[in-house]
Amino acid sequence: MQRTSESLVTWTQVVYALHAFSLLTGIIGTATVVGAFLTGWPSIIAVILNYIKRGEARGTWLESHFRWQIRTFWFGLLWISLCVVFIIATFGIGLLVTWLPMIVLGLWFVYRIMRGWVALGDGRSMCV
Repeated sequence: MQRTSESLVTWTQVVYALHAFSLLTGIIGTATVVGAFLTGWPSIIAVILNYIKRGEARGTWLESHFRWQIRTFWFGLLWISLCVVFIIATFGIGLLVTWLPMIVLGLWFVYRIMRGWVALGDGRSMCV
């Protein structure tokens, strides 16, 4: 494994902070946690930063954090897209039951960001 620069650790912290800021916006604002995470500018910027710096993280213990952060965003987008398809396929009736998957997805986002950030603080890689 390559040696990890301190600036790359800081960069990874910033990405977790941007995602956490999006979550916080959804929790205390008028948006939902899921909506704020997937459409809020902090998370979108975070994913772009992940892709920009991913090459520098390759071969280091931080590579798993970059993968974790990227997958959190894209899998969340996939799950919310499936919820939207369900709503459309049921002519809006699915709206009555999609609140449950949205709550679960919101909790999943909080879990993923908290777990990753704690592991980063402990200097551990993520098991993906």
